[in-house]
Amino acid sequence: MGVLPWVWWYGFRRHTAYPLGSLTESLTNTAFGFMRAYVLLALWEARPSLGGYDEADAVTFCFITQALIGPVQIFGGMDLTERIRNGDVAIDLHRPVGLQGWWLADDLGRAAASLLLRGGPPLLAGALVFPFRWPGPGGLAAFAMALPLAALVGFGLRYLVALGMFWLHDDRGLHAVTLVMSLFFSGMILPLVVFPGALGTVARALPWSAQIQVPADVFLGRHTGTGLIGALTFQAAWAAVLLGAGALLTRSARRKLVVHGG
Repeated sequence: MGVLPWVWWYGFRRHTAYPLGSLTESLTNTAFGFMRAYVLLALWEARPSLGGYDEADAVTFCFITQALIGPVQIFGGMDLTERIRNGDVAIDLHRPVGLQGWWLADDLGRAAASLLLRGGPPLLAGALVFPFRWPGPGGLAAFAMALPLAALVGFGLRYLVALGMFWLHDDRGLHAVTLVMSLFFSGMILPLVVFPGALGTVARALPWSAQIQVPADVFLGRHTGTGLIGALTFQAAWAAVLLGAGALLTRSARRKLVVHGG
């Protein structure tokens, strides 16, 4: 067994060590899901079939986004940021695996743990109280393919932000900007299908949409056949671009650390 599967496993174990804490977070996500659901219901009552969604689609989308907050880490950063700030990243760079591969394996373990402990309660609570649209077996299988791709895109974006610490030495400004972009362009605040005209076209083409909007639409059955292949290809393409950019930036960051005497 290679190093990276062990990194994934220990990342998974670390993030499942406190299940009561994860349950508390899932209950918080559920509570906010209820508030968002009532807002969306009011909006869809005033504008039926907005963006091609009906009320069940809108509410289901709402609780899918709440379930995906943890797995795609839409609000969070990475521990790597602090390690770059305090210099511990020098140890990471001497490990027998690449910096990006190590943190990717760890993050995928975290995402799996978050999906297990935090993803279910919001969906179940929403389905019990509101009109809900469950996919069939084929839809669930497609969603199972979209989820890891969403996690890869989320990691790729956060990894690039973390590496910015090598040059900026303070991630607060960059993190604030990327947080706003993530919330607005992922579909976390509102489904991207309601964005008008060119704004909607641009929003759906950006990588953030691959984190929430695309997997949510797969869950809702809006991507089938060639459309499903296109949606998964879109996610995979952005994951490849972001991970490739991360690999190139890691090389530059390594040279930067050496220049600074690390």
